[in-house]
Amino acid sequence: MLILRDFFYLGTLQTVLMTPAKFTMYLAIESIALNPLNRLFSSRVLNSCLPLCFLALMSFSSQAADNETSRKPMAVKKPAVSAQNAPKTAAKNTSTSKTAQKARKPARQQASDTRPSFGRIAGLHQGSDALDLRSSVALVIDQDTHEVLLRKNDLAVLPIASLTKLMTGLVISDANLLQSEMITITQEDVDTEKGSTSRLAVGSVLSRGDLLHLALMSSENRAAHALGRTYPGGMPLFVKAMNDRAKGLGMTSTHYVEPTGLSSRNQSSATDLAVLVGAAYDVPLLRELSTSPGAEVAVGRRTLQYNTTNRLVKSPNWDIGLQKTGYISEAGQCLVMQTKVAGRKIIMVFLDSAGKLSRIADAERVRRWVENQNARSTVAAANTAG
Repeated sequence: MLILRDFFYLGTLQTVLMTPAKFTMYLAIESIALNPLNRLFSSRVLNSCLPLCFLALMSFSSQAADNETSRKPMAVKKPAVSAQNAPKTAAKNTSTSKTAQKARKPARQQASDTRPSFGRIAGLHQGSDALDLRSSVALVIDQDTHEVLLRKNDLAVLPIASLTKLMTGLVISDANLLQSEMITITQEDVDTEKGSTSRLAVGSVLSRGDLLHLALMSSENRAAHALGRTYPGGMPLFVKAMNDRAKGLGMTSTHYVEPTGLSSRNQSSATDLAVLVGAAYDVPLLRELSTSPGAEVAVGRRTLQYNTTNRLVKSPNWDIGLQKTGYISEAGQCLVMQTKVAGRKIIMVFLDSAGKLSRIADAERVRRWVENQNARSTVAAANTAG
């Protein structure tokens, strides 16, 4: 009976995991109920078994801790995909992957043509000039006296991009065609040379005057092509009229193949283009349309807002009488202008500029340079008179 009670104590220890001090105290309380003989026997047995009990207690505690650890949730591995479920799982993973890739996909950037211009290929950018211009070709002349104020590779023949549209406008004005005649944009007017876009959808109907305005102010390619296509005799006669007009002006280095400037075969020199600017300036309509800062054009039920491609037109620092910008990769950034600087009528030509803003910066450099030159001349004249 005593031995069973002792085993009961050990079972109690295993269950509640008592400390040795509490265990001894517990035995002392229980032993009060025993008779003297049993207390003597219990005391001897327990004294000899107590170390073993402590060892057993430690073993039970360790085992209990191990059991507790084993009951903690383990990281669950994903089950292997069976061949039967593989297609569905793969499709789901692919869909998730595509969604993640779509979310991480950066904003699409518009592709830019990085091909070198004809002028860069020819090494024209290696030349230097007093003003450190970024244009490889430049010419600045006094419109009244024809004095050359600045020249840089002015005889080089290069593609001229949308500067072509000045000749397009000149030929249209020479023909005295009805400006109010309505013209429909057709598939023929869509650019297949460079793949450029246009806000004038096929089927749009505009007056010839509006088309000429958009071609000169906003460099609208479909407008310029429609002007040539609807010329009496069609496009072949229009291109012939362009080349005949250039020849009549003495532009011996100039050749045109179409009215927009999208073709790199439209080529000229700065010297010839200065002549073209002077001839176009003599036509009031071309002066007005090319220097317009913006216009609203009715196209069917819509009204489209167009703006100038030359930011200098809106600048209070400039008095521009005629202008045209141009760009294709073969030509680089181009700009021609007739303007007043320091009381002088000046014609500026910049071809194959390194960037869209650099052609504007070149014009600003030239304007300041002409103003400084004029100031020095005034001071020198005053000193001589004095």
